[in-house]
Amino acid sequence: MDKKITPTRRRLTAPALVVSLLIGVAWFGSTWQASAQMSLALPLSSVSTAIVQQQSMQESIALRANVMPQQTVFLDVIEGGRVEEKLVEQGQFVTQGQPLVRLSNTALQLDLISREAQVTEQMNFLRNTQMTIETNRLNLKRDVLDIEHQLVTLKRNLAQTEPLVKTGVLAKETLLNLQQDLRYQQERLKLTQQQQKQDEAIRKQQLSQLSESVAMLTKNLEFARQNVQNLLVRAPVSGYLSEFNVEAGESRAPGSRMGQIDIPDKYKLVASVDEFYLSRVTTGMQANASVNQEEVQLTVSRVDSRVVNNQFQLEFTLPGEHKVKRGQSVNLTLQLEAEQRAALVLPRGAYLTDSAGQYVYVLDSQTAVARKQAVTLGKQSANQIEIVSGLEAGDQVIISSYRDFAQADTIQLEQ
Repeated sequence: MDKKITPTRRRLTAPALVVSLLIGVAWFGSTWQASAQMSLALPLSSVSTAIVQQQSMQESIALRANVMPQQTVFLDVIEGGRVEEKLVEQGQFVTQGQPLVRLSNTALQLDLISREAQVTEQMNFLRNTQMTIETNRLNLKRDVLDIEHQLVTLKRNLAQTEPLVKTGVLAKETLLNLQQDLRYQQERLKLTQQQQKQDEAIRKQQLSQLSESVAMLTKNLEFARQNVQNLLVRAPVSGYLSEFNVEAGESRAPGSRMGQIDIPDKYKLVASVDEFYLSRVTTGMQANASVNQEEVQLTVSRVDSRVVNNQFQLEFTLPGEHKVKRGQSVNLTLQLEAEQRAALVLPRGAYLTDSAGQYVYVLDSQTAVARKQAVTLGKQSANQIEIVSGLEAGDQVIISSYRDFAQADTIQLEQ
């Protein structure tokens, strides 16, 4: 008869449990450390290296500039209207005063006719007023002459009458009447002369005002005529018509821009710079440029401190005569330091972008192992960057791209 066997359970003692836990912790620690210290194997031919050296450097930045005309004259519509005829095309060379486009504006032409009629009416009125004033002046002068003539006659009659009255030939009443008429005419002469002086002062003032009115009306009429003449748009200067956005039949509002004229043979370079350098760039700084394979010394002539899309603009006057065209690109180097100085440097490369300037890979030429090393970088030039800390002269550093390194701590380079 078979006997049922019941399996027995074995229990771990306390010392055995502790040993098991220690083994597990040790295994986990070794596994984590292995994962934390990542290593990568790459062919040696896939990287480029450079030696950290003590050299002279001058902080600078490489820029890409565009050729622009040094002076540009904009063509804005003075008086709006309908485009009747386009007389030139974009890109042509135009001379000062050359007609560019002819506009029409019925309202302006009717306004000119109305103003001419008003001016004619006003000037006729002014002439009539001048004639009236002159007539009044002549009438007063004639009155004075008449009174003076009567005074002379009365004085002569009075001188002849006095002896006759004394001898009794004439009545005394005749003498009194003559004396009374004499006093009347004398007072009348005084009043007329006083009126003549007042009218003369008023006449001068009125004539001055009338002259000013005539001049103002004439000026307004000339202004209205000029507005009509402005419908024929002419080139204000000689140059190249680099932009001319006009089409026949379209309507143009006053002040709208039709195009621009570039003054020939005078150019400047305009470069966009990261706003990081805004506080460090000033006018007068030196720069080097290659214009049509010719090295040219430049000077910062203007700093436009307005920041647009995290960039501001610099302008450089292009000296001399160069065969360049508007919009042509030019490479230049802006010197941020006036003189060169000694520094620990490395060549610039793709590694700076991939590492954000935080670390580099230092290569041991004997073991062919590159190790990740934290660094502090300083100023830079177009070809070099300053090493502040983390490296020493003679260190061999990988300067090619780090994109394939996956931020590994060590890299084994294989032949």
